[in-house]
This record gives sequence, structure tokens and C-alpha cells, in this order.
Amino acid sequence: MTDGVSVRALQGAELEPHLDAVAGLRIAVFRDWPYLYDGTLEYEREYLQTYRDSSQALLVGAFDGERLIGASTSTPMEDHAEEFAAPLGGVGVPLGAILYGAESVLLPEYRGLGLGHRFFDLREDHARALGRSHVAFCSVQRPEDHPARPATYRTNDAFWQGRGYAPLPGVKAEFSWLDVGDTAESKKPLQFWMRAL
Repeated sequence: MTDGVSVRALQGAELEPHLDAVAGLRIAVFRDWPYLYDGTLEYEREYLQTYRDSSQALLVGAFDGERLIGASTSTPMEDHAEEFAAPLGGVGVPLGAILYGAESVLLPEYRGLGLGHRFFDLREDHARALGRSHVAFCSVQRPEDHPARPATYRTNDAFWQGRGYAPLPGVKAEFSWLDVGDTAESKKPLQFWMRAL
């Protein structure tokens, strides 16, 4: 890791002061492919309310000095949006056994330094501390021929598989957001990935 960058696991009162910075990271990072998310601080503050409300929520923050440059969030599956919990009803694992990894966002200039592994390490440690047996997350699915897809784009699939995660066949959520350049929100399919701890 680079000098000056630290990674901290934050909960409860410790995480709340950083939520606006998380919102800013989400808006910046998710504007790029494959999310193409045209976010606003107002929307983000409402979305991130989950982390204020859940006593077992986790924010893993990567800081360069005092500046938040990356973040990974998690909540118990039953505390997250119903759109994400409902598709897991048929996988044979109770919702109460799953920690949901909502997002990991990292500014481009800090990628490739091992911070993604730290995010997952601390997320999985948190799941174990809560007595959870599984960790799940979603990845957005876009058509291969989407006009905004960069020619050099590489998925994170190999990284996730290396961490022991696998896609759950046929288990997808749908969630709506505004794409860059659009005037109305549209639903996107999100593929569930999961691993047993």
C-alpha cells in the first residue's frame, strides 16, 4: 500500500461523519462504466440512511491522510432494501445468515494497491463477528454491445472469484437509477455473488 493511506473499519457514531464523503465517492466512481450513474447528493443522503439506521452497518474507509479515497459498505441482509433481499429467498441460506456488501468504491489513482483485498478482509471479519455464515453482493449487468462500453473494460469477476465468490445462477435483483445522459430512471439487472465463510 502507498504511504499515507490507512484503512479503518467504522461502525455506529464513527461512520456517520463520513457518509457525505461516501456519497461523493459513489457519485464520482459510479458515473463511469458499468454503472453510468448520474447521482445527486440529495439522493445519496436518502440512500445512505440505511447505514445511519442499522446498528450493525459497517463502513470500511480508505483514507489518504484525512481524505476518504475509498469505501466499502455492508449491512445485515435484512436491513438492506427489499429489492435486494427478495431474490435471495430461494437460495437455501436464511437472510439472517447473510451480510450484504453494498458497494466498494475507490478513486482510480488508488487502484491496484491491495485496498480492494483489505475491503473484503474487513467486510468478511465483520460478517464473522456478527455470526453470519455468508457474504453476498451484486454486480450490475450491461449488454456486451452497449454503446458506452469501453473497448478496454475488464470486469472484476476474476478478483471476486479469487476471493472465493461465485455468481448465483438465475439470482438477480433489479434496481433503478438515472443513467448519465438520460432524463428518467430505468431498471437495471444486478447479478448476485456469494461465498460461504
